[in-house]
Amino acid sequence: LQNIVGIRTDIIQELQNTFSNSSMQVDAQTGSITFSSDVLFRYNSAKLTTESKTTLKEIIPLYLAVLLQDSYRPYIAEIIIEGHTDTDGSYQGNMELSYNRANAVAAFCQDSKNGLSLDKIEQLRQLLTVNGRSYSDPVYQEGTTDINMAASRRVEIKFRLREDEMINKITDILNRP
Repeated sequence: LQNIVGIRTDIIQELQNTFSNSSMQVDAQTGSITFSSDVLFRYNSAKLTTESKTTLKEIIPLYLAVLLQDSYRPYIAEIIIEGHTDTDGSYQGNMELSYNRANAVAAFCQDSKNGLSLDKIEQLRQLLTVNGRSYSDPVYQEGTTDINMAASRRVEIKFRLREDEMINKITDILNRP
């Protein structure tokens, strides 16, 4: 169990070191990175802006270089690109928008002109999942129950370890009365 937790810690530490001189923040608990949809897309659009492509070309190869390196690759079960929206509009309309935005980032990552080798792209394809979450996971204003609309519009890239399910089962067993 300690080794499993150690792998996650090692990956997150390496991601944080990789982005230490960058404006990109790595979540210390999950290892995820978050792009504001306002940075990547125009309002209510799933088409990447020219500026966002430059940002993605810098960030994506660095993030995936850590996750797909030989020492961590066997532990990675899934790389997830997840789109989120604010609460304006219908749930279904936002589901479509959030999925299309996540899918636009995924398509960008799989284009060899954008910084990944064909080998890394193939590794990514074996692990990649794209999700739209609509407004099911909003970001709240700090210390309130008010939704931070701008922060809620985002695309997250995260990973899941093969051992996550096992850790959850062990935790459930240990927490039983």
